[in-house]
Amino acid sequence: MNAPATANKRRPRTGEIVVEAQDLKRHYDVGGGFFGEKGLVKALDGVSFSLEAGRTLAVVGESGCGKSTLARLVTMIEEPTDGLLKIDGQPVTQSTAELRRKMQIVFQNPYGSLNPRQKIGAILEEPLVINTSDNAATRRAKAINMMERVGLRAEHYERYPHMFSGGQRQRIAIARALMLNPKILVLDEPVSALDVSIQAQVLNILMDLQAELGLAYLFISHDLSVVRHLADEIMVMYLGKPVETGPSEEVFNHPRHPYTAALLSATPVADPFHEKNRIRLEGELPSPLDPPKGCAFNPRCWRADATCRDRQPALIDEGLQSHACFHPLPVEGGATE
Repeated sequence: MNAPATANKRRPRTGEIVVEAQDLKRHYDVGGGFFGEKGLVKALDGVSFSLEAGRTLAVVGESGCGKSTLARLVTMIEEPTDGLLKIDGQPVTQSTAELRRKMQIVFQNPYGSLNPRQKIGAILEEPLVINTSDNAATRRAKAINMMERVGLRAEHYERYPHMFSGGQRQRIAIARALMLNPKILVLDEPVSALDVSIQAQVLNILMDLQAELGLAYLFISHDLSVVRHLADEIMVMYLGKPVETGPSEEVFNHPRHPYTAALLSATPVADPFHEKNRIRLEGELPSPLDPPKGCAFNPRCWRADATCRDRQPALIDEGLQSHACFHPLPVEGGATE
């Protein structure tokens, strides 16, 4: 993937917290049929973070780590089992239509997130029809203005989704998410369904919009090569829990948790002379119905010992980073650029 033009130019801190989570949990009761036993899936089991206006927090990890569950909680599609979630300083338990308008989501699949029976103009105007008293002329003007902001032309207003490429459809989805002037966008794998040649274009649009509008992004992804160009902060998750957090440069250059190092070692680098030391993990992600005792990562970790198999490590702060590991990698170790 070609790097976005504005890659690695980190946004300054604003001090305005727009999303705050404290020990956020989401558990699901499963089973209990004729032949099955009841179980409890801890899809999210104690996540805390804060996100400032104008900055990007990337949440990364393998499938099943809890990334999408976190996205559903932050966008108020689901309610947390426990913990506190605040949007723009207000607890989501007191959520109102106004609070929901401050948070929008862009989904992974641009082919499935747009109504094929509606023209693009109608798709973009629908949030305004539902949530505002704008007349038809005002709605049309706002829709065309937003189309131009994401690189589409006014004549696209009367076309249907099937007439656009995947990258154009994702631009339409981004424009729709911005129609109500939200403060926060949850981006759930927004470029993973696109051709590599198109990904950088969409990422550039997202970064330009962030700089122009002061948007906060919660960026859900498994692709660390994409995250590297967009994120200010990174939270690495494993089996429903964060295992490492910190500024993007620190996490990429000096991973402390073995799982983070393994993820980074598998990230492609566009340099034929780059020396790669691939860390191959044995086994699969454990079942959330039957997590291992102690550290959840211990069955796959080459640094695990008896302590790791018996006790669960807490997330502790060390400098700018936090990690949940009894035997963290030294600062100069792990996968580096």
